[in-house]
Amino acid sequence: MNNVEELARRLGERVGVRAQAIDRDRGELTLQVAAGDMLGVATQLRDEPQLGFAQLLDLCGVDYLEYGGGAWSGRRFAVVSHLLSLTNNWRLRLRVFCDDDALPIVASLLPVWPSAGWYEREAFDLFGILFEGHPDLRRILTDYGFVGHPFRRDFPVSGNVEMRYDPELRRVIYQPVSIEPREITPRVIREEGYARGGANR
Repeated sequence: MNNVEELARRLGERVGVRAQAIDRDRGELTLQVAAGDMLGVATQLRDEPQLGFAQLLDLCGVDYLEYGGGAWSGRRFAVVSHLLSLTNNWRLRLRVFCDDDALPIVASLLPVWPSAGWYEREAFDLFGILFEGHPDLRRILTDYGFVGHPFRRDFPVSGNVEMRYDPELRRVIYQPVSIEPREITPRVIREEGYARGGANR
């Protein structure tokens, strides 16, 4: 039995019915649990020696809008955490879907892994996912006047608001985007005799 199979067996035994899915893909495992079970399962993954996931490597948001060419019929927003067990030498992906697409909320993983703090701020900033219990949930990459969440699939490419310095007011101002959407076709310019000249060099 290889490492991945052994981990899948232990997850099946330890997490039990709270595991909505245990998926194997490209030699890695993804454990999916309900939002209400996330904190309990995360604590178990960290504390039980048979699992031993002491380290949170990464946490990110995912927007499944139009996923698979529109074939996706599940929830829109998910939070995916990447975990590492140095003791048992294995990795795990923990995925939780937010229950409400209009107001995506999950519990903060800060009580389990303190390193989740900035990752959760990033997922909030870019996807608009709220982390209940996070003590300082505010933007981390975009500015405080930014409107919307730029990694959502329905966010306009040009954005909603632009900022510029106004020399008359002597301050930065925000205004609606004035960029006209356009398609740019690159123009190729070649010097006369380019091919011949290049061959002689």
